[in-house]
Order: sequence, then C-alpha cells, then structure tokens
Amino acid sequence: MEIVLADKAGFCFGVKRAINTAFEAAAKGNVYCLGPLIHNPQEVERLRKAGVKTVEDFSSLQPGEYLIIRSHGVPPQVLEQARAKGLQIIDLTCPFVGKAQRDAEALSREGYQVVVVGEKQHPEVQSILGYAGQNALVIETADDVENNTFQPRLGVVAQTTQSYGNFSEIVLKLLRLSKELKVFNTICNSTKERQDSAHALAGQVDVMLVVGGRNSANTSRLVSVCRSEGKPTYHIEVADEIRPEWFAGVSRVGVTAGASTPDWVLEGVLEKLKSGKVGT
Repeated sequence: MEIVLADKAGFCFGVKRAINTAFEAAAKGNVYCLGPLIHNPQEVERLRKAGVKTVEDFSSLQPGEYLIIRSHGVPPQVLEQARAKGLQIIDLTCPFVGKAQRDAEALSREGYQVVVVGEKQHPEVQSILGYAGQNALVIETADDVENNTFQPRLGVVAQTTQSYGNFSEIVLKLLRLSKELKVFNTICNSTKERQDSAHALAGQVDVMLVVGGRNSANTSRLVSVCRSEGKPTYHIEVADEIRPEWFAGVSRVGVTAGASTPDWVLEGVLEKLKSGKVGT
C-alpha cells in the first residue's frame, strides 16, 4: 500500500510561532492561556505539562502574571480588561487574524455594515466581531443570506480558515442584495495552500486520512475538501484511531493534516500506516 503525504500539511508558520513562544514563556513562571492555544488537544496537553495552563477567564489571575492571547485573538475590550488588571500580555494572535480584525474595524469606521463569513461560535469569529461594530453579522453558508436583513452598504471579511468556495458563493449573493459591496479576502495563504494540496491529492488516491483536532475549523475544512472529490475520507486525531478495515483492497492512501496539527502527531500516523499493519 502506497502512502502519499500532501505537499502542504501540518503546522503553519503562525501556529509554530505561537507554540514556540508559549514554551519559552513557560520558563518564566506562571503562564496562563485564555482558552486552548490551538485546537489540538494533544499539543495543548503537552503545553500543560510544560507549565502553560488553560483558563476560560482571567478573574482569578494576579497582577504581574503572564496571560497568553491565543492565535484566534480576542475582542479589544478583553485586552483592555486584562491590561487594566495588571497582567503581562503575550499576544500570539495570528497575523492573518489580526489583519481580519483591522479590516473589519476599518469597514465599520467607513460606515459599512460588516459581514463576517465564518462559524458563529468560533473564537476567531468572536474576536473579529469585537472590531466590526454593533450592526455586524456572521454568515456561515450561502443559505443564511436569505435569512438576514442587510443594509445597502456592506463590507465583508472572512474567518481565516474559510474555504474559497463558500466565501465566494456568499459574496456573490451579497453582491445581488447590496448597493455597495467592499470585500477583504482575509483567508490566510496557508489555509488555501493546504486546501488546494488536499484537493489535488484526493483526486489521485483511493482513501484520504485527515489528521487534526476535531474542534479545529481548518482541519474540518480539509475533510470537506477531500470528500468533495468523492473519496472515502477519515478524520482522525491520533494514529491509534486508524482502523484496518478502511484500507481493505486499497492501493493508495493520501494523508494531510490541519495547520494546528503538530509534526509529532502526523509522524505517528505515517509510521503506523507504513508499518503495514493497517491494510492488505
């Protein structure tokens, strides 16, 4: 059985930067992260063992303690509250998320109703909304457009892990409804590269494995991209989840991984596949 790894898979530069900085910060003493640093439970556990504790709020933290702002970012008022409490902020907001925040703020300031294309409950989307003004809306799918009322002037940004297909479909629908439409394409380059690479690979193999956290938006998008090619696609977090029956009669397996999937997890999956104990 041949195993083929996608050209673009695993950690992006923003996640690598966040992980490395978090481990460095852990050497300073008490370090807390506001929510999981990334959507990968295995790496979050490794960080916990190194001394980076995940908290859902910072009410119990003391002045002078370190607080990490994760790659998804936070609304501006959260930053203000943390600074007012005297916490030492380590801001690891992904640069692409930061751009989406700034673009949303600029659109709101120019008088546009901001539309964020993304998942309503995702922490990144919530952070962008904090910059987008009171009338901002979140649209998840093109069908959602029909269920909302919009102002004549619309400004659009995207959750950085959105698929281009979903984003463009929504933008086209909004174009028909608006008198003026201003669009910032804030999908990150790494997301597009991984989606394009996964799409190409899925067309060349019998089965696809997508490795990454089940709560990872970018990993879930990769699953959707692979399934759009009509190939059996399995979303796993770790090698132990692999099932031999997936590979009965399979000659070629494709593997990709989300931008928040650490190298050591991906390597474990590849090693198990290459061991020859998962298929016939």
